[in-house]
Amino acid sequence: MLLRARAIENLSYVVAPAQYGQNAPGRRTYGRSLIIDPWGLTLAQAPDGEGLIMARLDYERLQRLRRELPCLRHRRLP
Repeated sequence: MLLRARAIENLSYVVAPAQYGQNAPGRRTYGRSLIIDPWGLTLAQAPDGEGLIMARLDYERLQRLRRELPCLRHRRLP
């Protein structure tokens, strides 16, 4: 959910790699890497375990969304 929110807030694609395996005593991770589009839609998700995911990123759509929702131009930088 939080990764989807970051994609929407920033109107950007989010590529979220995830670890898999036994990383420390008592700590196990499950993978499930994600690729999310600027509207928060999951374009690709890896299953539990090792794997590879790919997605086609539509840069024309990204530019159109940024023109239609100019929230990034309204930022106040310090």
